[in-house]
Amino acid sequence: MSLLFRYLFRNNLLLILPTLAIGTGLYILSDLFDRLDDFLEAGVSFRIAAWYFVAKTPLIVSQILPAVFLLATLAQLCLMSRGRELIALQAGGVSLGRVARALVVCGMAWAVVQLGFSQVLGVSGELEAARIWSEDVRGKTAATATLRNVWFTDGPYVVNLAEVVPAKGEGRNLAAYELSPDGQAISRVIRAATFTADRAGWTLQGVTVFDPSGYLSTSHDILTLPLRQDVQAFLVTARNADPSRLPLWQLGDAIERLSESGSNVEGVRTAWHMKLAYAASLVVMALVAAAMVTWRDNIYLCIGLALVITFIFYSMFTVGGTLGQKGIVSPPLAAWGADALILGIALARLAWFLKPRFKAV
Repeated sequence: MSLLFRYLFRNNLLLILPTLAIGTGLYILSDLFDRLDDFLEAGVSFRIAAWYFVAKTPLIVSQILPAVFLLATLAQLCLMSRGRELIALQAGGVSLGRVARALVVCGMAWAVVQLGFSQVLGVSGELEAARIWSEDVRGKTAATATLRNVWFTDGPYVVNLAEVVPAKGEGRNLAAYELSPDGQAISRVIRAATFTADRAGWTLQGVTVFDPSGYLSTSHDILTLPLRQDVQAFLVTARNADPSRLPLWQLGDAIERLSESGSNVEGVRTAWHMKLAYAASLVVMALVAAAMVTWRDNIYLCIGLALVITFIFYSMFTVGGTLGQKGIVSPPLAAWGADALILGIALARLAWFLKPRFKAV
């Protein structure tokens, strides 16, 4: 580890930690103002409310770290430029290119930190914060959770439930499509206003039975269907329905399982690439900071421009993720497109700035 790297990393650390603390504090303060009425209305204790924000902190850190790293690194380089440290380094044979390479290594180190916060602490913290919000604030515990638009198959039946409360085994607006023995046609369509699920069968109330072959319908006050589906399983499935919220390594296993089952994995594969691309953006931000200081060393002007670049990056990253999840562009392009574009611009600027010096050598 060179003396230059230790010097740059130490100064970068001294700037990024307070910047990260301020950014996290502002994020939590904004979230607090947004949710304060909900906490007060639910009568949540201070301890639970505080734990909610503590649980969210790792995810917040992982989200704002690229922007914080860019601002801190840019401020560091601007201060070094104004203090004539960059000129002294160049006079000693240390070019800006070597400084940029040292900053790239710093970016790699912070990228590992970002992955740790987002994929380890952030995942568990997000689940805990969601549990607190759902159970303690909104009161949506397992006993009262309502699921909507649930589909499943059971024997010859394809069933749709408009609403179901899994813990109670009750729901409303059921539609069951009974298939013919060969599975090629619908022999009956059964609709019920309400239903009660039991292991011995499902009891339907306010039932209308349609016969597509004869265009006939009959009404029943109560009808029992031989369904064996356990509605409690719906609650477990709903809690883990979004595989993109899984850690990186578990998400890779989910992609493999979904691919083997023939499911469309474009959205999940895009999420996998986005997790890596977001961490890699810290390396990109290191080069962006180095490129910007070759243009101006005015810290106020550079910080303002850095905020604009950060906004553009986040916008491109979000739009790319949406396009990838919808299958409009390939997952790698969707996730890495913003990184690649901004990296290309930064490298072009650095190459143009360093080119005369290469010629002189």
